[in-house]
Amino acid sequence: MAVITDIADAVVAELNGHAFSQPLAAVRHYRPLFDLAQMQDLHVTVVPKAIAIERLDRTSHQEDYEIDVAVQKKVDAVDNATLDPLTALVQEVADFLRGRRLAALPAALCMAARNEPIYAPEHLDELRQFTSVLTLTYRVVR
Repeated sequence: MAVITDIADAVVAELNGHAFSQPLAAVRHYRPLFDLAQMQDLHVTVVPKAIAIERLDRTSHQEDYEIDVAVQKKVDAVDNATLDPLTALVQEVADFLRGRRLAALPAALCMAARNEPIYAPEHLDELRQFTSVLTLTYRVVR
């Protein structure tokens, strides 16, 4: 398999093997498309996003792999009491993975985590759905 899908699968395993403030079951998809009716339950989706390769010297290079982790859930209310725990869960995931090597792929180190958007306003307005995307950058030097 490709390294990026190996990393994405390892991220799924790490997330599913950890106890967060809210129970979650992460899955990997290329296109995380769900029916709105399915979104009553929390969805955590891991998506391979991008690869950047840079030569370090004559014999080695660094590969940066971006993996998106989407946290989504249909909400009954668009208020702080409803949205703050979901935002906190995204932060928990970032804190858990940032700076961590993957057990299934120890050569991959999480170098950065970027949460953009923190939430998608159009999803709240149009769908009453919380959507937040966390982009993780894993580095492998070979």
